[in-house]
Amino acid sequence: MKVKKTKFEGVFQIDGKFATMNLVPGFRSSNEELVRIGGVEYRTWDYYTSKPAAAFKKGLKIFPLGKGMKILYLGLAEGKTASFFSDIVGPEGIIYGVELSERSLRVAVPVCEKRGNMIPILADARRTELYENNIFDKADCIYLDVASPDQVAIAVRNAKKFLSQDGSVILVIKSQSIDVTKSPKQVYQESLKELEKYFEVLDKVELDPYEKAHLFLIMKFKK
Repeated sequence: MKVKKTKFEGVFQIDGKFATMNLVPGFRSSNEELVRIGGVEYRTWDYYTSKPAAAFKKGLKIFPLGKGMKILYLGLAEGKTASFFSDIVGPEGIIYGVELSERSLRVAVPVCEKRGNMIPILADARRTELYENNIFDKADCIYLDVASPDQVAIAVRNAKKFLSQDGSVILVIKSQSIDVTKSPKQVYQESLKELEKYFEVLDKVELDPYEKAHLFLIMKFKK
């Protein structure tokens, strides 16, 4: 097996699969494959179970993560995808993971403890005042993946409060969470029209068939 670098920092390909260097050797977030090559352990990143990996597969051109970055992750869930972000930012970076579900956060807490650069926060991403005292740095990137009809408003509110001057926002538009009565493409168009009042959209890909009715956006905040 050979390891190839991709255009994205900290993301590799091994036999056609995306992978990251495992920050915690032996650690699995779920059922991903661990591969050791040249004394380095990698974790495969499945595009059927993780939206960023699906976006890579669909031809994403920009992915604004790198070593040492501070990430505000809204919608931590059980910490699976965030653990790959943890690999990318490394021990000098940090992931602030906000999650509304107590049940999901209970699963995420041991993941955060093992990895050392992930901070779990039980809070509602719509209410920044509930967790602003837990965020000690301006975010280099905000990643937003929450099932809410007001995803656009959540992105704007968090960017205004937490995003660094040159930071980026990654937003996963869940069309069925916004309006199940409309087609995904109509929801995307309406969401983009609203988002473009506040953000410059740098890249976008639809995630079908890996994640149906989802649009993956890379944006810069207009300040």
